[in-house]
Amino acid sequence: MSTRVDEILSWYPTADPRTIGNLRRMLVHGRTGGTGKLVVLPVDQGFEHGPGRSFAANPAGYDPRYHAQLAVDAGCSAHALPLGACELVAPRYAAELPLILKCNSSDSLYVGTDPEPAVTASVEDAVRLGCVAVGFTIYPGSSGRNRMYEQLRSLARDADAAGLVLVVWSYPRGSGISKDGQTAVDVVAYAAHLAAQLGAHVIKVKPPTEHIESDQARAALDKAGVPLGTLADRVRHVVQSAFDGHRVVIFSGGAAKETAAVLEENRQTALGGGFGTIMGRNSFQRPHDEAVQLLHDVMDIHVGTSPS
Repeated sequence: MSTRVDEILSWYPTADPRTIGNLRRMLVHGRTGGTGKLVVLPVDQGFEHGPGRSFAANPAGYDPRYHAQLAVDAGCSAHALPLGACELVAPRYAAELPLILKCNSSDSLYVGTDPEPAVTASVEDAVRLGCVAVGFTIYPGSSGRNRMYEQLRSLARDADAAGLVLVVWSYPRGSGISKDGQTAVDVVAYAAHLAAQLGAHVIKVKPPTEHIESDQARAALDKAGVPLGTLADRVRHVVQSAFDGHRVVIFSGGAAKETAAVLEENRQTALGGGFGTIMGRNSFQRPHDEAVQLLHDVMDIHVGTSPS
């Protein structure tokens, strides 16, 4: 299993040795450690969607320390969180749990066609708090995308100088793209490719649907005979789009859903060669013990020992 981790790390030949060490820490941590798979607990939903929408279903989640302990109890690879929560969590947990500081976020109080995340934390903050990585969201398809790409490159340079892993949430949305297009297979693949080109070590995208947004992409995919009929097929195409699978691509858990649907989605992303999942609401909105069991089942799927 450590051979697989070494193989993945070899895909980043120009990365600072400290960055490689921090990426290794994520890849060897928790129940999936050593397999090359990641199961990350992200909790930026309070900032993104509001506290009631995020935590009322399981009120323990109003306390950021609950999420960090949940990640420890479940054996997650890492925990991603915004600055304020990290200030509360890091002194107790940074030594035992790889932390990813989310450095930009959007709120849902503004409703418009082109949302643009605010930069809310820095590499300096991540270093001060003992994090192994920084996270950043880009919105391909938004009129503000070029500013986001430039901000990301600035963060990437700072992260490289500090030896931190760069995790990119690449979420297409905005006036340049339809609602269905946000998760269209061609658009999600494009989003993964953009994140790789902008320097991401780990890329987070949404599971792709059968919809194809671009007529030109449809023609190219049809001509090449690329199979897209199942989620596993579409995940395979997305992973291939990230440097032929030489970047770690993990898939979001999305909106809360029934347990069977969560497990089936993860089976499909695992079959398609995804490197794991970054699953928030589908875990922390459940009671603690139920959430731990679900995360364990998801981990077992991704390492090839799916529960019956």
